[in-house]
Amino acid sequence: MKYSVYMILTKINNMYISYVGYTNNLNKRIFLHNSSKGAKFTKGKKWKLIYSKTYYDKSKAMKEEFKLKKDYAKRNILKKKFLVKNEIN
Repeated sequence: MKYSVYMILTKINNMYISYVGYTNNLNKRIFLHNSSKGAKFTKGKKWKLIYSKTYYDKSKAMKEEFKLKKDYAKRNILKKKFLVKNEIN
């Protein structure tokens, strides 16, 4: 089975907020986040997928998710790349 580590982004009060997670069904998980049935932190907001990476080992995906959650420098780089690529201020 394959697992995806992902990062999603939303804008609240002119600030961009990110969320990191892992799943075995990325499309369904993003749908759940956007329909307020995902993680409590993501409820009531509209999210855009800005990063995902696939792993074929669940424990590896979980470790990478944990590292990305703690690596705010990498998260900021991913945010900036997405915002520049999509020409969002």
